[in-house]
Amino acid sequence: MAKPTIPTEEYMLSGHMACLGCGAPLAMRYLLKALGKRTVVSIPACCWAVIPGVFPYTNLKVPLVYTAFEVTGASISGLRAAIDARGIKDVNVVGFAGDGGTADIGIQALSGAVERGENIIYMCYDNEAYMNTGIQRSSLTPFGAWTTTTPVGKTKFWQKTQKKNMVEIMVAHRIPYAATVSVAYPEDFINKVRKAAGIPGPKYIHAFAPCPTGWRMPPEKTIEIARLATDSCVFPIYEVEYGKYKITRKVVNKKPVADYLKMQGRFSHLGEEEMKQIQEYVDREWELLLKKEEFTKEW
Repeated sequence: MAKPTIPTEEYMLSGHMACLGCGAPLAMRYLLKALGKRTVVSIPACCWAVIPGVFPYTNLKVPLVYTAFEVTGASISGLRAAIDARGIKDVNVVGFAGDGGTADIGIQALSGAVERGENIIYMCYDNEAYMNTGIQRSSLTPFGAWTTTTPVGKTKFWQKTQKKNMVEIMVAHRIPYAATVSVAYPEDFINKVRKAAGIPGPKYIHAFAPCPTGWRMPPEKTIEIARLATDSCVFPIYEVEYGKYKITRKVVNKKPVADYLKMQGRFSHLGEEEMKQIQEYVDREWELLLKKEEFTKEW
């Protein structure tokens, strides 16, 4: 019998405090399945600072360090240095932060860590807003979205800028490995984390993790919406290994972006013109990604 792709051992226990349908626990579960028990995780202020339970309890079977919002990159740098100083070679050091703690508040520490070439894995679980503190916008909140700091109403003051591309920012640091993953595709998720663990130096993985509460969607639709995000090319699944791009889930028959948007209450105010604008942007980004893959194919 062939060996199963997904490990059966669990390092995230039941009894966590996440909301119904939350994608973030799936991201942690798959991460730890890939890395195993010889792993240390550093978590800043975010939903995952609450999900494990009230101190001193935790639902993780690996060491967990809580840090301030902005210092995940510095924290994992220190953990790596301490472990290396003791001559321990087989421990994975992981920073696990939300989109705000990665792309906004924590980007300076992350940039410093990868620029120094630290042998770490950094995973951003992206639910596209500051969900833990009340659904405020982040720089990873997509264009057109409602949040509590980008209200709709008569002002139409929804999110007006496009989502920051953190993978491209990390690729610009010339790191050896960067990738996107989604909780809808666990095999791809686990395989990429395993690959990252085997590559020396800094690795960045961007995980798509829907938030039913903040996205105004039914909790049972998390995986369906995550799949639709990829099938509509809103969230492509790809990796960049030493500068070489590879799309690991090719989309042949693209679904309309409107199908994805209409499943979420945070976009319910958008009209046909705004949806057309979003579709055009997604199409341009997808074509650009295809060209990058083609250009770097022979590297």
